[in-house]
Amino acid sequence: MDAIAAVEERMVNDRLRQKLNEVNSAAQSQLSPVQDHVNFTLQQAYFKCAYECFDRRRKHDEISNCVEHCSVPVLQAQNLVESEMAKFQERLNRALMVCQDKMEATKLQLNRSDATKDLESCVNQAVQDNIKTLPSLVGRLKTALSMSD
Repeated sequence: MDAIAAVEERMVNDRLRQKLNEVNSAAQSQLSPVQDHVNFTLQQAYFKCAYECFDRRRKHDEISNCVEHCSVPVLQAQNLVESEMAKFQERLNRALMVCQDKMEATKLQLNRSDATKDLESCVNQAVQDNIKTLPSLVGRLKTALSMSD
């Protein structure tokens, strides 16, 4: 690889990293209210519930069962958020793999600069398409968690 190609590849990689950072920022900002709800509202309810479980008249098993019961809503919420985010990540990864495959095919047919331009264009579109899905993802989570806007 010549020096120009190496510089060009580094520039493309930097722009791709910026796009991935853009997705992360968008996801974090849009999911912030959901995370706050899980981390504060549901956690607070859990701790209040668990506190009530500790009563000297109860047996150790009863206390353990009570605390475990209190943790169910938080664990379910965390699992739901993790599951939805894993699906989101999976869709993004698949879209980026398609871009990679297109670039490899273009390299075989055209010159390298066309392939990198096509890759950037494809990644930009994939990122924008995935960012557009975030509001509905957040809406589904809010509905599932009985959050009001």
